[in-house]
Amino acid sequence: MKNLLIIACLCVVSFANAQAFKGKGDQKFQIGASFQDNGTGITGTYDLGMGENISFGVATTYLLGVSNDLDADFGERFDIKARFNANLSSVIGVDEFDLYPGLNFSMNNFGAHVGARYFFSEGFGVYSEINFPIAKYDTGNLTLEEKLNNQFVFNIGASFNI
Repeated sequence: MKNLLIIACLCVVSFANAQAFKGKGDQKFQIGASFQDNGTGITGTYDLGMGENISFGVATTYLLGVSNDLDADFGERFDIKARFNANLSSVIGVDEFDLYPGLNFSMNNFGAHVGARYFFSEGFGVYSEINFPIAKYDTGNLTLEEKLNNQFVFNIGASFNI
């Protein structure tokens, strides 16, 4: 019985007709965990499709767990970004999977990101994303607190169609 249930679940997932990025008018909301040196937190993104392979959006992060050695205030824990994505789902040819490189402007830097999302159903999927700065606004010697949200970041979580 257990084996039959596992096979049924695999069939449902493999035959799902979910589309990761539909183009103009598509809306995605993602919520997840954020991991970086000296801090972990929660992150959320919203993306709106503007064309067949283009989306614009906003991303925000708040670090809940910061190293005890740091005296980080709200401004160092919080970050918000405007972002641009090149959604490559139709280029790759796999409807359920979207690879999306992009650029972002945050409160701390001009950066880039590369993400991937996979949808199990029409409304629910998972994603992972890496973010890294290209040009930091403050080029001096940054304190450890100033490096929060201004360094390599890994995000993972759930993705939703809205």
